[in-house]
Amino acid sequence: MVAAIPTSCQLLFSTSTSTPSRLSPTTLSFTDARSTLLSCSNNNQGVMSNGVAMGVRCAAVGTVGETTTTKKKSYEIQTLTGWLLKQEQAGDIDAELTIVLSSISMACKQIASLVQRASISNLTGVQGAVNIQGEDQKKLDVVSNEVFSNCLRSSGRTGIIASEEEDVPVAVEESYSGNYIVVFDPLDGSSNIDAAVSTGSIFGIYSPNDECLADINDDNSTLQQQELKCVVSVCQPGNNLLAAGYCMYSSSVIFVLSIGKGVFSFTLDPMYGEFVLVQENIQIPKSGKIYSFNEGNYQMWDDKLKKYIDDLKDPGPSGKPYSSRYIGSLVGDFHRTLLYGGIYGYPRDAKSKNGKLRLLYECAPMSYLVEQAGGKGSDGHQRVLDIQPVEIHQRVPLYIGSTEEVEKLEKYLA
Repeated sequence: MVAAIPTSCQLLFSTSTSTPSRLSPTTLSFTDARSTLLSCSNNNQGVMSNGVAMGVRCAAVGTVGETTTTKKKSYEIQTLTGWLLKQEQAGDIDAELTIVLSSISMACKQIASLVQRASISNLTGVQGAVNIQGEDQKKLDVVSNEVFSNCLRSSGRTGIIASEEEDVPVAVEESYSGNYIVVFDPLDGSSNIDAAVSTGSIFGIYSPNDECLADINDDNSTLQQQELKCVVSVCQPGNNLLAAGYCMYSSSVIFVLSIGKGVFSFTLDPMYGEFVLVQENIQIPKSGKIYSFNEGNYQMWDDKLKKYIDDLKDPGPSGKPYSSRYIGSLVGDFHRTLLYGGIYGYPRDAKSKNGKLRLLYECAPMSYLVEQAGGKGSDGHQRVLDIQPVEIHQRVPLYIGSTEEVEKLEKYLA
């Protein structure tokens, strides 16, 4: 049995000091003072432990009127949910978009868990099916697409969702409000899954188009030809994006987001199960010394691009050539470029006349993010965000990264 701390024990503290959690407020008297003074006198009494009196003596005195600098405590964290609510209160986003972004973050948490347990849950390897691009679908591609779609549907705030893994966009039947258009790549870099290399999810959110909303039944998951034309008409250039981001599944699960007010990075804290803000207003360096291209395709590139790559390898007067870094996952390569600067490129070649990356699901969202961070996204000749999509799965070349590096490449390709 533990005896109450005697009432002669008083705690004098500054109004800025928080109440100690281990002391019961019913047994303490508190005095508002400018000085900080803790004085506990037990008068030979104290806390009883197994019938033995244990004396309590403690004192901490601070100078009266002393000013202290407020520091951020280790437990003062900003979660993604709290951050979104602040943006809503500031009028930067509305309540519906807050719900959509929260639903996406929930999908990312689920996919992160699936990725980490892929080998245990027998989710490695191919599914045995081919997607609309003619690529073998990994088991996790299919599952991740289902997770992403379900989270967006259940939010009740999406009108049309378009996935890289689906043949055509899908209209959401039960949409209560919002009717946002969401495009996404549920698991970018899935070819790296079996080797436990970085992968990620990419998404972009467009404003609703009330003039063109399709409605379908659960037993008809694809749109009719007329409805498909309607959906294609709402495909918008990246300039119209309201928000975009990605989630990277690596040594940490990192959620990077922009709502048009800079780029913010959140890391999933496994202790809380929440994304926690770790970087605000990320700015990509104006230049860098890292290039990220798949040089296995070098012989299929045009001569102008070859000359550019050759010049990057030339040490020049500085004696230091550019460093080559290539993961093979757009999210992983882009995240490194965002933090360290340099350039990432996936050009057209003799085999892929328009490149391999999709405009809606990959190039536009990433270009939106890099521009919010002060960088540049280009197809080699024009700004990616200015390209008007003409089809759902349109492919374009992509060069993205530090402004000076992308502009340097454009001069070579001109």
